[in-house]
Amino acid sequence: MKKLLSIIILTLILTSPTAVMAEGDLWDNFGDQNFYGSKGAVSDEEFDKAIESKKGEKKPKKMKGESYQQSNETEIINQIPKELPVVCISTPIQINQNAVLPIGHYQVVGEKRNDKIYLKLYQAHYLMAEFEATETNDDFNEPEVHFVKFITDKDNNLKIIYGSIDFNAYVNVQAAEN
Repeated sequence: MKKLLSIIILTLILTSPTAVMAEGDLWDNFGDQNFYGSKGAVSDEEFDKAIESKKGEKKPKKMKGESYQQSNETEIINQIPKELPVVCISTPIQINQNAVLPIGHYQVVGEKRNDKIYLKLYQAHYLMAEFEATETNDDFNEPEVHFVKFITDKDNNLKIIYGSIDFNAYVNVQAAEN
């Protein structure tokens, strides 16, 4: 019986609601100092002044995955820095009566000016040759949009083909005489 009475009293003590004596809340432990280290509350004027001082400092960056409209696609593509395509010229080319373009690798820039197309061949930052080219709608069955190739056909005709976002072009060139 003593055992039963002990269990009942212990159960009542453990399950009975206990009074918790606490004054205020946990923030009272910080005293007068708020979470950010300043004393006291921030007034509305101080808050507005802080917000005004931060306006115009930084513009938000575009978020990844932001949708693009069809109208601004070309503008975005044109802003991407372009790597110049490189062509390997495997035969010396006659530029004019006095100049020959030697065998080598050249970066090619296509340029449209005065309603004509020009292909400029560079080595490093030196302009080595400039040819007037013919614009075409033919993409020469190339898988890339930006390309340049030096082509020799069966009859030993030499051609440089060029493609970019803005236009496709080709130029027939002559091999230099030895």
